[in-house]
Amino acid sequence: MTQLDHRFIQQLRDILPDNAVLHEEEDLRPYECDGLSAYRQLPGAVALPETVAQVQAIMRLCHQQKIPVVARGAGTGLSGGALPLEHGLLLSLAKFNQILDINALARSARVQPGVRNLAISEAAKPHGLFYAPDPSSQIACTIGGNVAENSGGVHCLKYGLTVHNVCRVEMVDVEGNIITLGSAALDSPGYDFLALINGSEGMLGIITEITVKLLPLPQQTQVLMAAFDDVIKAGKAVAEIISSGIIPAGLEMMDQLSIEAAEDFVHAGYPKDAKAILLCELDGTETDVATATDEVNSILQSAGACDIRIAHDIEEQQLLWKGRKAAFPAVGRLSPDYYCMDGTIPRSKLPDVLHRIHELSEEYGLRVANVFHAGDGNLHPLILYDANIAGELERTEEFGGKILEACVAMGGSITGEHGVGMEKINQMCVQFNSLELQQFHAIKHAFDPEQLLNPGKAVPTLHRCAEFGAMHVHNGKLKFPELPRF
Repeated sequence: MTQLDHRFIQQLRDILPDNAVLHEEEDLRPYECDGLSAYRQLPGAVALPETVAQVQAIMRLCHQQKIPVVARGAGTGLSGGALPLEHGLLLSLAKFNQILDINALARSARVQPGVRNLAISEAAKPHGLFYAPDPSSQIACTIGGNVAENSGGVHCLKYGLTVHNVCRVEMVDVEGNIITLGSAALDSPGYDFLALINGSEGMLGIITEITVKLLPLPQQTQVLMAAFDDVIKAGKAVAEIISSGIIPAGLEMMDQLSIEAAEDFVHAGYPKDAKAILLCELDGTETDVATATDEVNSILQSAGACDIRIAHDIEEQQLLWKGRKAAFPAVGRLSPDYYCMDGTIPRSKLPDVLHRIHELSEEYGLRVANVFHAGDGNLHPLILYDANIAGELERTEEFGGKILEACVAMGGSITGEHGVGMEKINQMCVQFNSLELQQFHAIKHAFDPEQLLNPGKAVPTLHRCAEFGAMHVHNGKLKFPELPRF
């Protein structure tokens, strides 16, 4: 049964239909985790509103009774950001699934947060437009979650992350008030709170409507696949393509283990004996694409590619990308479990971080399949493990934490698009100092002074960082300054 009292459940039912309030264990079980299934917790109850007025009423009730609220989209997140609370309410936005307007003249779409990422491009395609950010989970993930995590994707190298493609957000604050951030115009007055809400992980408000930018479909696209007998050569080829002045629409890299998994799963035509492959998509006018294709082909040859394939038609392009898009589920066939990391590094450090991941893999005795948004330095090492073996999950988490700390040491960050959530909260103590963390807490306090919105996620307390730092000093790995309690 629910961990919230029956009086609160009845008050929710006064706001919502009975079937939109879930509180029995069997009904709560599907909501116990997001895509990062290593962390699980049954929520106290689940609410499924379908109007903004209902969301406002729910937030007023929760604020009045000091009930924590965790917002949830499709549950495809990979950092434990939508992990529910035992004594809290999980607020599902699944019923907010309508595309409200496609404005072809303004090149924008007004959508509800439960709309799937891919559905926006499908609706815009008849107008000759598309929505650029395309996470690998775009067939299932929702735009509200994309904003919450500032999601990326294959095409973000050229077209930017979610934050670069959202022009307006409507949200309900912790007290039930409606707040509008940004505008339909290219700019809006005042502080840039729109950028603040992108990547805020549900800690500042409940998003109820989003206006996104749409872009013209490119006149021409071309995809090249290059195979390498050495991962370092592939990493250097990425840097050479970018330094040439060419900005591909997408530039992805996979190592041998992920190549083998994807090829066995999708049969995309990947060479399974290659140590690494690069997938490079070029788009634009026919003339520009033809010129860029010749230049990239030449760069790949000079960089030591042992095989280069240029797609002959759109079907072959889609097949090459299908393997990359299916890499995560494909790797899932290699091991009972895998742990997907998400860090960023400067492109020039790609060979260094690959070497460090290899060292850690040998140290921990765990295989790693590497899938990268190589063009913008966003890494996705997939650590293979078996949660049925006692202690192996804990070793895997420690291994993953060291990968993220290596990213920070090389001038990168602990997340590129998956967010911090529960997974990376200790590494926030490595990425930021105590004064920076205090600023994060001040922002949170301004929007949510009683810590009711997704509490315990993304931003650690300074006390937690002090304990984490002390542990590292004891192990002789890192040294932290003494942090005051917050």
